[in-house]
Formats: sequence, structure tokens, C-alpha cells
Amino acid sequence: MAIITISRGTLSGAKSVAEQTATRLGYPCVSREVIVDAARECGIEEGKLVSIMDEPPPYWKEAPGKRVAYLNAIVAALLERVKGGNLVYHGHLAHLLLHGISHVLRVRIVANLEFRVRAMMDQEGLDREEAIAAIDKLDKHRARWAHFLYGVEWQDPSLFDVTFNLERMSVEGTVCAIARLAESEDFRATPDSLKAHADLKLGSQVWTALIREERTKGSSLRVSANDGHVTVVGSVASARVLEAIPEVARRVPGVKEVHCEAGMGSDWFW
Repeated sequence: MAIITISRGTLSGAKSVAEQTATRLGYPCVSREVIVDAARECGIEEGKLVSIMDEPPPYWKEAPGKRVAYLNAIVAALLERVKGGNLVYHGHLAHLLLHGISHVLRVRIVANLEFRVRAMMDQEGLDREEAIAAIDKLDKHRARWAHFLYGVEWQDPSLFDVTFNLERMSVEGTVCAIARLAESEDFRATPDSLKAHADLKLGSQVWTALIREERTKGSSLRVSANDGHVTVVGSVASARVLEAIPEVARRVPGVKEVHCEAGMGSDWFW
């Protein structure tokens, strides 16, 4: 079993590769709907989530808690969609979302500029120069986001396990290669990788529970888990909120113990 993340450039053909790979392996395949579900499940208005994620990084520097919250919403929704340990997820910066899980196969799909320009022209009804400008803008936007959110250059080869160039390979050949890699020993789940997956999922479930709860939803909180032992850090508005955090966290199945290390401050944001 494996989780496959397919990171794409604008109109690079990755969507087709992801969908066909999922079909071949019998895995669930998700992309933008993760954002939609994240919004609904965490009580966040979808339009608000999408519009804020489209804001440039300077906006987020003024509200770092929101950046953490919205990213957590996406990761939480993504992990909820892993079925039997398997998933194909495609999207921008997909390879950066599930850090620390070794049975995640991180794939990058690239295509030459001409392929992308033609796709942009067909999809958006633009002329050639407009399409080139649009692609350049989106690529730069993605690069700024990767650096701001994760402190990395998103195209760094070391962040991927494999890259496929659709100028040189067919979609069918690429799908076949990805499927073989996903079923290889290198990306099979191990006890350590399953633990990392379970810890990340439990932490995200507790975070989601805190966001849904009326008493704690306005707080800037980060949650980590280790074999059922959950630690919550961050800032809250009052002692009443601090008291509610362990109560809410303990309701989540799988939580054995809660360590609340949050304090009162001014970094809540809803």
C-alpha cells in the first residue's frame, strides 16, 4: 500500500496521470475537493478558504495563525480520505503536505512550455502571449508560497522521489511506472511509517475537533500526537478556553492523554 502525491505545474498533464494511476491501482483519487471538504468539515466557508489561500504571502505575514489553520484543514481532510493506507493526491505543492511518512511516493510531473501554453489557450481562451504570461504568473506564485509556507524551493529535486517528463513519456507509460513504484518494496508501509501516519492523522483529528468546538475554535493552536499522547500548544483568549482544550481533545477516539501547553496571548484569529 502507498500514498502517492503528484505535484503538478500549471496544466502539465498531472491530473490525467493521477486519475489513471488511481484507476489502475484501485486507490481513491483526490484534489481540489479536499479544500472544499476541509472548509465544510472545519466549519470554514469554502469561498473564504479559497480566497485567502489565493492571497499573496505578505497578507499571511500579518496573520500567521490563519496560515497554520488553513494548511491544517487541508492536511486533516486529506488524511481522512486515505482508504486502507492508499491514496493518490494531485495538486500544487502536494509533495510537501505529508512530511515524515516514508510510504508516501512523491511524484513530479513536468511538461514543456509549448504543451502547457496550448492547454492554457484551449482552457482559458487566451492568445499565446496571454497564456505564457498567465503560466509565468502562476509558477512564480507557487514558488513564493512554497518558500513562505515551508522554507523551500518547491522544484528542488531532493523533495521528490521521481520526476516524469510528459514530453518524453506517454501518460500510459508514466502511469505504469508510477504503479510499479508504488507496489515496490521501497514504498511499502513499515511499522515506523504507519506510526508516523497514525500520529499525524490523530493530531489532525484533534485539531479539527478543537476548531469545530465553539469554546476553542477561535484559538491559534498546533497539535501533535505520539502513540495516543497529544500535545497542544499555541495561544488562547482566556482561561476558560484553556480548560476546555483537554476536555475536547479527549473526546477524539485514540487519544490516551492530553498535554495542554497553550498559553493566553493575542494570537487567536477567527
